[in-house]
Amino acid sequence: MGITIHAGFLPHNDPDASLTFYRDTLGFEVRNDVGNDGMRWITVGPADQPGTSIVLEPPVTDPGVTDDERRTIVEMMAKGTYARVLLATADLDGTFARLQAGGAEVVQKPTEQPYGVRDCAVRDPAGNLIRFQELR
Repeated sequence: MGITIHAGFLPHNDPDASLTFYRDTLGFEVRNDVGNDGMRWITVGPADQPGTSIVLEPPVTDPGVTDDERRTIVEMMAKGTYARVLLATADLDGTFARLQAGGAEVVQKPTEQPYGVRDCAVRDPAGNLIRFQELR
């Protein structure tokens, strides 16, 4: 069928801080940076994977979201329980060192998990959980 993952979405509440994290700390390239009516959508991705992106978007822009849902989303983002993504790297220790040097909030240092993977976890500036799994 030839289906691929083209883009995933993560919310941000500070586009400049998110851009610094994804571009400068992770080394992703910026593919698009669009502003409209005081909001900003930033598309980033690994340079060697031009067909796969993460769109950093303002939270709760969908007009169908109720005020109660909007409050819940903002509260969950503040706690870091709203969104997450799993990334992979061949050099987990090097990636973790780069994340620490970039000031990322460390949730879990590189750990050998009982279910057979080695990974670590940080939060991006919006509180999104970003897990990094070591490729073997």
